Amino acid sequence: MGIISWLILGLIAGVLAKWIMPGDDPGGLWVTILIGIVGAFVGGFVGSLVGLGTTGGLSVGSILTAVGGALLLLFVYRKIKS
Repeated sequence: MGIISWLILGLIAGVLAKWIMPGDDPGGLWVTILIGIVGAFVGGFVGSLVGLGTTGGLSVGSILTAVGGALLLLFVYRKIKS
């Protein structure tokens, strides 16, 4: 997957994670989007470790995996910053 695809997937994951976990985030929307981009990488890594697949393209499965990673990172970020 190219870097542009990773960025698009991360943006989608960040927006969906923010929609699923609403609330005030330290850092605002841009930090949440960055967390989504990193979450796409984390979700792909963890998904490949447990056999769920990877974020290999812009498919529903890769978006769900990336959103899962973004939600995990957003949760951890909120706990650290609050």
